[in-house]
Amino acid sequence: QVHVVESGGGLVQAGGSLRLSCAVSGRTYAVGWFRQAPGKEREFVAAVSISGGRTNYADSVKGRFTISRDNSANTVYLQMNSLKSEDTAVYYCNADHATVVDMASPLRFASWGQGTQVTVSS
Repeated sequence: QVHVVESGGGLVQAGGSLRLSCAVSGRTYAVGWFRQAPGKEREFVAAVSISGGRTNYADSVKGRFTISRDNSANTVYLQMNSLKSEDTAVYYCNADHATVVDMASPLRFASWGQGTQVTVSS
C-alpha cells in the first residue's frame, strides 16, 4: 500500500515561489498533486508518470507550475512560480498505477494524507 507525506507549504506573497515535496513509500507509482481551497472541492493540479517522462497539468497552472520526480529519493516535487491568491489551498499528493490522464480525477483515491497549506497573500 502506498503512503505519501506532503511538505513544503507556507505563506508567500503573490508573484513568489514555493516548492512542495511528496515523499512516496512502497512501489513506484504515477503521482499527482491536488488542492482544496476552503468551500471548494478538491481539484487536480498536476501529475507525473512513473518514469517522469510524461506530465499532465490543470489549465489553471500551466506555465507556472512544474512537476518532477527523483525516483532515487522516492520524492515528487511541485515547483510553483508566479503564485496567485487563487492558488491558496491545502495541497495533497497521491499515487497510483495509472496514466497521467487518469490521475486527473481526485475521485479515484479513497484516502488522502494531511496535505500542506499554501497561502498566497495579495
